[in-house]
Amino acid sequence: MWSAFRFSKQKEDLLDMLAGIPIFEGFSRNNLKLVERMLHSRQYKKGEAVFTEGEPGAGMYIIISGEVEITRKFNHGELSLAVVREHGFFGELALLDEMPRSASARAAAETVIFGFTRPSLESLCSRNPRLGIKVLLNLSRLVCRRLVKSNDALELIQNRLGVERKEPDNREGAAVHV
Repeated sequence: MWSAFRFSKQKEDLLDMLAGIPIFEGFSRNNLKLVERMLHSRQYKKGEAVFTEGEPGAGMYIIISGEVEITRKFNHGELSLAVVREHGFFGELALLDEMPRSASARAAAETVIFGFTRPSLESLCSRNPRLGIKVLLNLSRLVCRRLVKSNDALELIQNRLGVERKEPDNREGAAVHV
């Protein structure tokens, strides 16, 4: 009886954690349970690569325990971009595009991760289009917020350096929030 209770509590904790991830924002408990069944669990040892810069992206990752360092090749070494901790997530752009990974992710400690893959999202979209659209809209909002922050940071850096702004390549549109 106690083990069933503990498992039930862990499942509720997981659903609460999923509810706090922007991509699943506004989901009902039942919808979160649908997503939870699509997650794939994996354990990583400290120093083990989750993915490497340049690899094709397969999906996003949610950290259940531990932490992951995100790095990018820089000159002759690596530049640490972020450390993502428990209940954080990373790699979500791979849900939208199959572009190669723009950075590497490596376990900075013993880490347990759930993966939500692009095929899982596609399956969700075909089985439950409303829920799939909700994921895509939430993901779009998240990407937009990050783009605005990046543009603000770039403008600040350009102003500090006195760099003249260049005209954007119009084939993909300007990377500015308008």
